[in-house]
Amino acid sequence: MSFVKYRKIYFIISGALVIASIASLFIFGLKPGIEFTGGSILELEFESQRPSHQEIREVLAPFNLQETIQSTGEKGVIIKMRHISEDEYLRVVEAIDGKAKIIKERTGFQAIGPTIGRELKQKTRVVMVLSLIAILLYVAFAFRRVSYPVKSWQYGIAAIVALFHDVLIPLGVFSVLGSFYNIQITIPIVTALLTIFGYSINDTVVVFDRIRENLLKRVDPSFEVVVDKSLKQTLGRSINTSFTTLIVLFAIFFFGGETLKNFSLALIIGIIAGTYSSIFLASQLLVSWYRSKHKVVS
Repeated sequence: MSFVKYRKIYFIISGALVIASIASLFIFGLKPGIEFTGGSILELEFESQRPSHQEIREVLAPFNLQETIQSTGEKGVIIKMRHISEDEYLRVVEAIDGKAKIIKERTGFQAIGPTIGRELKQKTRVVMVLSLIAILLYVAFAFRRVSYPVKSWQYGIAAIVALFHDVLIPLGVFSVLGSFYNIQITIPIVTALLTIFGYSINDTVVVFDRIRENLLKRVDPSFEVVVDKSLKQTLGRSINTSFTTLIVLFAIFFFGGETLKNFSLALIIGIIAGTYSSIFLASQLLVSWYRSKHKVVS
């Protein structure tokens, strides 16, 4: 099987996913959590059976809290809402306790100011930009000995393109989930996206490193054949690594509790996208640049 032969199909698939993700972000946007916008957090533990999220929302409806509810443990919930005063907090707790008769203890009421939210948002942007610059510089430096037939900086650009692909797809999914299921972008999800940064680059660099080795060994005069051989040599490693990682993530998603669901979901989507892009996108971009430079006709 030749991977290079079908690169246009891979580009169409990736392009469609990226365009759909960007369209989703423009249409629905992202719902930032209170860590970024500021708000209040209320943690409750119930005496007997935990009520459904819908039952809690019905009790809280008169307060217009713009809340999101997250289950925790066997009988607890975390309620994230707009800023409320101490008086509102007492009335909210009293309403749940009085109507549902289910509270065992009340813990963890916190307020997060908008200043902290803005600071977190700014730091998140800075971390992501610095990560992208560091990745580009690292890949360009690591492949400095390989300047033919593709320049070393082009490896870095291909890795960044694959990285955007791997991050945009989960962002697109979460924009849809935020619109229809009120799922917010929280610190754990940002952590998952930064983890995808590292995983994506690692997977891509493994493939590029094999291409570099085969180019230095001069296993074949044709760059396309070298890329094809390198992909076949690393395919098993990439799939096995991703598969074993996904087993753990699916276990966390189904059995790790409500607080870890969105974190693990972001990683699942990102790792699947990253495995695909390292094989079917990043290396294929190098081949396309090579063919364009040398005027090779398909």
